[in-house]
Amino acid sequence: MAKAPKVTDPDKMSRRQQFVQTYRMAKKTDRRIGLWILGSFLVAAAVGFVLFSILPGQGWIGLVIAIVGALMFGTLTALIVFGRRAQKAAYGQMDGQPGAAAAALRMLKRGWKTDPAIAFNRQQDVVHRVVGPPGIVLIGEGNANRLRPLLAGEKRKHERVASDIPIHELVCGNEPGQVPLGKLARTVTKLGRQVKPAQMTDVLNRLKALDANRSALPLPKGPVPTSMRGMRQNMKGR
Repeated sequence: MAKAPKVTDPDKMSRRQQFVQTYRMAKKTDRRIGLWILGSFLVAAAVGFVLFSILPGQGWIGLVIAIVGALMFGTLTALIVFGRRAQKAAYGQMDGQPGAAAAALRMLKRGWKTDPAIAFNRQQDVVHRVVGPPGIVLIGEGNANRLRPLLAGEKRKHERVASDIPIHELVCGNEPGQVPLGKLARTVTKLGRQVKPAQMTDVLNRLKALDANRSALPLPKGPVPTSMRGMRQNMKGR
C-alpha cells in the first residue's frame, strides 16, 4: 500500500523551500511567471547599472559599484513582481473554494485576531470573524441569501457582549456589493481605526465567553493552498 505524501508545515520550511513551493503553486495557473520574474530582473538591473554608473568612481571600482547596484535593483524588483503574481495566482486557485476567505485573512499582519468559521449552516455557508483596529469584522462566505440571516444573527450575539465596539459586516464574493477574495484583507484593513490597542484585550476576553457556547466546526476540506503564510513572508521584500 502506497504511503501518503508527507506534507511539510510552511513554518518549518527554510526561506528557499518557501520560495520554491510558492513558485510551483503559482506556476500552475500563471505559466508566464518565470518570464515576468526574469524580465523584471533584467530591466531593473539595467536601470540600476546606469544609475550607479553615474556615481563618482573610476576604473574597476566604479564598475564594481555599478554591478552591485544592478544586482540590488534587479533582485528587489524581481521579488516584488514574484510576490504580487504569486499572490494573484494563489487567490485565483482559492476563489470559490470552501474556506478560501479564511485562508486570505492569513495575510493580515500582527494586531489582528482571526477566528475562522464561528458560525455555519448545513450548506457550508460560514461566517469568519476578525478583531482588530476597526473593531469586530464579520465576514460571510457562501450564498448571499443564506448568509444574510446568518450574519444578522451573529451581529446580534456580538452586540450583546460588545455593544460599545463597532461591528462591520462583509460578504466575500464576486457579486455586486461583495468583496473579491483578492481584496478581502486590504478591505478589512481600510475600515479605519476605532478600537485602541488597550481595548483589544477586553474585547477578546468578552468574545471568549461568547465562543465558549459554540460547537466546534473544522473548516471544510478542499485544495486550498497552505503556503499563504510563507507567501506573506516572501512578500516582505516589497
